[in-house]
Amino acid sequence: MADYPPRDIRLNLKLPSVGWMAAIFIGILLIVGLWMSYYTVGPESQGVVRRFGKYFQTVDPGLHFKLPFGIDTVTVLPTRRQLKLEFGFSTPGYTSNPIQAGQEPDEEKSMVTGDLNAALVEWVVQYRIEDPRQYLFDVRNPGETLRDLSEAAMREVVGDRTVDELITIGRQDIEIEGLARMQELSKRYNLGIRVDQVQLKNVNPPDQVQASFNEVNKAQQDRENAINIANGEYNKVVPKAKGEADQTIRAAEGYRFKRVNEAEGDVAAFSAVLQQYVKAPEITRTRLYLETMSEILPQTGQKIIVDESLRQLLPILPLSIKPGEGRP
Repeated sequence: MADYPPRDIRLNLKLPSVGWMAAIFIGILLIVGLWMSYYTVGPESQGVVRRFGKYFQTVDPGLHFKLPFGIDTVTVLPTRRQLKLEFGFSTPGYTSNPIQAGQEPDEEKSMVTGDLNAALVEWVVQYRIEDPRQYLFDVRNPGETLRDLSEAAMREVVGDRTVDELITIGRQDIEIEGLARMQELSKRYNLGIRVDQVQLKNVNPPDQVQASFNEVNKAQQDRENAINIANGEYNKVVPKAKGEADQTIRAAEGYRFKRVNEAEGDVAAFSAVLQQYVKAPEITRTRLYLETMSEILPQTGQKIIVDESLRQLLPILPLSIKPGEGRP
């Protein structure tokens, strides 16, 4: 059988040279290397660069370049965004933080207070990644570690309070003390996390005693309402009484000043007359008599003085009596 293809045709078929294959391979590596050499860090994040698995640097948001083929690896962390952990409940549809909600919320919120009462406590911890290097390299699973220490700190704080403080007046103190405790533990364990806020959500007694607690709360609210009403009446009546008392005191003081001034004036006038009387008794006596009569006689009206020896006086006298004046 004849060879196929013919010998002269087979001689003209040439295989690609090794140089061309190496050039193609190098070109592909360059393209892949360039594709793997850049990365982007979002505006609310920072990138942690590791070179051969060892920490190399931390980069800010923007476009950056790295060594390809696994030499440099980058982990992007949301360092400029506030994250949160939810205990005892979970918000539907959360996606930003995979550890935002716990696996067993019913067990997380079941606590015992300092007076040995049971309570269902739901709370939220808001935090930020403060040191990316510590967050990635100093502690394994720092987010889950934060959940564990937050739960431990809250159980410790709640265990030092009564159930009445937990449900009514002590919520703010519990939040402040829990925040301080979590911040202390975060620094102690070098989590690279800063806890910003602790907020109590729903605090309820167990379902078996819910009705009794509602009655206690209603009684406390009624007491506070009665106290507020009494304080309102007190604030309305007492200032009014104080004002009336001040008004009476001021009126009495004014009357006292008036009487004292009048007495002092009378004393001064009497002293002046006395001095004149000592100098000229008869003249002063006559002057006082005339001044007194000049003040009194105009007020007595018209008078007719009849001598006892006068007889046959007509009874119609006087004829010039004015209306309103009396008869003699």
